[in-house]
This record gives sequence, C-alpha cells and structure tokens, in this order.
Amino acid sequence: MNQAGASWPVILVPVGTNEDALDGCLAALDAGTPHGTRVWLADDAQAGPRGLALIRHWLGTTRLQAAHTRRSQPLGEAAHLQQALQACGNADVVVLASDARPVPGWLTQLAACLASDAAIATATPWCNAGEVAAWPRIGEIVVLPDALGRLADACAHLPADYPALPSAVAHAVLLRGLARVAAGGVDGVSYQSWYAALIDLSLRMAGLGGRNVLCDNAFVLRDAESAPQTGDLDALAVRWPAWHARLADCLMHDPLLPQRQRLQQALQAAERVPPQPDLFVTP
Repeated sequence: MNQAGASWPVILVPVGTNEDALDGCLAALDAGTPHGTRVWLADDAQAGPRGLALIRHWLGTTRLQAAHTRRSQPLGEAAHLQQALQACGNADVVVLASDARPVPGWLTQLAACLASDAAIATATPWCNAGEVAAWPRIGEIVVLPDALGRLADACAHLPADYPALPSAVAHAVLLRGLARVAAGGVDGVSYQSWYAALIDLSLRMAGLGGRNVLCDNAFVLRDAESAPQTGDLDALAVRWPAWHARLADCLMHDPLLPQRQRLQQALQAAERVPPQPDLFVTP
C-alpha cells in the first residue's frame, strides 16, 4: 500500500447487479478520486458475466489502488457489508453505492468534513436521489444529465456548514472508523438491506455522542434511491421509535433549505463564468 493511498479513507463499493450503472460508477471514481486511493469492490455474488468483465478491465487500467473480492454464494446485503467493514478494522471508510457517480472533489471534501470535528461520526454528501440529503428538492429524485463538471465547479466554491442529518443516507456515507467500531459495527442480523443497516449504525454512533452530518460541499449523482428490504423498516421502528418522526419532520420542514439554495446559487454562478480563453492560440 502506498502512502498516498493510505492518507485517504477506504472506498467500499458493494457491487450490485446493474452493470451499466457500475460502469458509470467506476468511470466517475477514476475521474474524480485522488490517485492511489484504496477502493474495494466487494461482490456478494451479484455481478454477472458482463459486470465481471467490466471490473477486470477497470482493475487493469485504473490508477486507484483497487481490489475485487467475490463470494461464491450470496451472504445477504447487510451481512456482507458487516463482514466487509469488519475487515477494514478501524479505518475510515466510505460506503458508496455501485450505481452512484461521485462528482470530482467528493472524497477530498468528505475527508475535510470528517477532519473538521472529531465528534462527526458520519458524513453524507448531497445527491439528486438522496432523500433528506436530496438536491435540488428534498425527498425527490431529479435527473441531472451531464452535471458532473458543473456540480464539481459549484461545490469547489461552497463554504461548508456541515449541518445535522437525522441519520446517514445510503447513496454514499463516510464512516469514522473508531466511532464505527465503538458502536459495534453493522448489524447484519437484524436487517436485510445495507440501507437499513447503515441507518441503524449511524443512530448507534449518534447514541455514543457522534454527529451525523451533511457534507454540503460534496455531491454524488444517482438515478434511484436505495430501498429497505422486507421487515427492515419495522426493525428500525422497534429499535428507534423516534427516528421515523424525526425523519418525517425533516422532510416536512426542510431545515437544509438554506444549504440547498446556496448550492443552487453557486451552480448558477458557475454556469455564468465564461470559458477560459486559450492563451496559446496564435491570432
């Protein structure tokens, strides 16, 4: 492992079945993530032949420090995530959905968020399909075609408040390793989906004094939201009876509206900036 890679959080991508989305995710990782960053494609026997071919090709060309593991039989989303995070020890880890496309600068901004306050346990970026962390409108999925570059420019000029979230959101979340381990890690028994398991983990981390925050100058694109599996919401309601009310209150009153508006203004300003002229063109 080189030292440059070790200075960044590990990126853990639980591989899914959507091969086109995986291809987009890997391309975005290459384009927007510091060279040498450690990336683990953890495959719970989900990738098909085309997906495996995409992964093999990407591993041979990427400048990231990447690895792929594959189980012979599926273990289940939450149980597999539990196993993978346990293998990461107390390292800081970003869990990134395999159908997400991170905007350039995303990891730098997430890492800066975590470093800004030792009490921050999880940092979630904006997403166009991000539930309470959705942009431009809370709780909605808005398709943003060809937005990677424009969003990167806008986020690069944004000040960051790191406001509170009710819990982590599953499109992408940076987990502080020591806080994750102290909270007991992912519960792969009570939950089926890693969507619900990450919510539960973030609430347990908060119960130990950690903060779940929005990294409001980082962005990840996605075409759909994560979803719980059968029984997951009931399990969350039993263990965290106040969480649904907090989530509903956040969706109704949108305390993150000022941050949404600020990103909108930054995006509009970035779009008004004329392209830099080529200084080396001979008249």
